[in-house]
Amino acid sequence: MKFTFMPAREDDKAYLLELRKLTMTEHLEKAGLDVSDDDHELRVNHAFGCAFLIVHKDSRIGAIKFREDQEKAVILQLQIHPEFQRKGFGQAVVEQIMSDVQPKWIELKVLKGNPALSLYERIGFSIEAEDSHEYFMTTRGDNAASRA
Repeated sequence: MKFTFMPAREDDKAYLLELRKLTMTEHLEKAGLDVSDDDHELRVNHAFGCAFLIVHKDSRIGAIKFREDQEKAVILQLQIHPEFQRKGFGQAVVEQIMSDVQPKWIELKVLKGNPALSLYERIGFSIEAEDSHEYFMTTRGDNAASRA
């Protein structure tokens, strides 16, 4: 599978807000975190310049917020639309990013209790730290030793 990451535009915000509600509300509620419309909107707007629509075969399948610098890449958010979940798209998106940023390492956070945790572990992420709600995970590229 190959994906195109199209920069999100202002007129994509309604889609991004709905996508966030569809994919995150359940996990946020389980974690005891706020799920108000205002909080969802704040998350959509946070780091909006890093937001991309994920396109596969001319269909929007989700969104990702992603940034990189010379030493690492950070996945800020990844949401696959429910109709495309459990079909390998999430894994393939992350693997494409892992391939594209080599030899850098990648960081992300995942809510405790989110089933995506097992996906990230399966494809090479490990838990480096945690707080009361999230795991902080990394996968290391070829230059991981230079990071330590």
